[in-house]
Amino acid sequence: MMRALLLTDDLRLELGERARPTVKSPHDVLVKIHQTGVCGTDRSVLVGKFSAEPGVVMGHEAVGEVVEIGPEVTALTPGDRVIVNPTLYCGRCDMCLRGQTNFCHDKTGNEIGIDRDGSFADYMVLEDRFLHLIPADVSYDRAVLTEPLACALNNLDAAQIPSAEPVVVIGAGPIGLVCAVAARHLGSAVTLIERDSFRRDHAHKLIDGFFTSGVDVVGAGSDDRPDRAPTVIDTVGNQLGLAIDLVEDAGSVVVMGYDSRAEATVRPLQILQRGLRVTGAGDYRGPHFPRAVELAARLPLERLISHRFTLEEHEDAFAVLAAAPETGYSALKVVIQSAGATE
Repeated sequence: MMRALLLTDDLRLELGERARPTVKSPHDVLVKIHQTGVCGTDRSVLVGKFSAEPGVVMGHEAVGEVVEIGPEVTALTPGDRVIVNPTLYCGRCDMCLRGQTNFCHDKTGNEIGIDRDGSFADYMVLEDRFLHLIPADVSYDRAVLTEPLACALNNLDAAQIPSAEPVVVIGAGPIGLVCAVAARHLGSAVTLIERDSFRRDHAHKLIDGFFTSGVDVVGAGSDDRPDRAPTVIDTVGNQLGLAIDLVEDAGSVVVMGYDSRAEATVRPLQILQRGLRVTGAGDYRGPHFPRAVELAARLPLERLISHRFTLEEHEDAFAVLAAAPETGYSALKVVIQSAGATE
């Protein structure tokens, strides 16, 4: 048996037990989970903005150690440190054959931490193709931010940013910060917009540690608004109106954040007359993950981690992320430690 955080019918996480998964197929790999980053999606499930299957083990931004491998696994051996790529795909459907693996037709029932058991647990089993070696000089703390970085790279690609042109990122939570860091690393000047004072203050400190110039952090008030930019990325998921206001004519708006309850009023004539491009890109396609592994080795993303909790402390982990009504943020990136970190 092993410990696991299970989603209840009333949208709470409950520490329980699951049978420890086993290697059954030739390409299966058993991983002892070291730690899992708490994603905005995890929080959204608990506040009713994203649906997940009751009883599922949540969590997907995981890193850990290989414990056992199937007979046809050749690229991994027990003891290897690995990053989980949680966006599973079949590789055979029309979308996969077009390269759009994040829109795989077989995705339903195969989303880790949503409708398939995830990594808020001591162990998990995955096919070897969804596990990536952690470079020798990269810590678990840095590696656990690889999945958000892959999401950022996909959405930056979708924006088709003109070379070194400015970017506005709405939202300075972990995914917004990762997006801003990646955009700046690729040559763009970035303005981050954040209404929450805690996150705004921490974004200032964090960005100062990454770059000497090229990134500004501002509030969400009308007096704080930056100049229009060729690209605006909404990492919140409910700021489409603001994004359209902030993008230059003939510019691109990318909706990256997820909020199933968000609605927006858009004037089609405005999109037509201003020549705007509004797009969504989903999480990431298969090729983005190896790129993220490589890029993470050059970016000190571990600085985003503000809190660590054990599985037993999961209520505290989500409390600091404002998962309860009428509470504010008091954390940036939170990780939950499992057997690999606590044994």
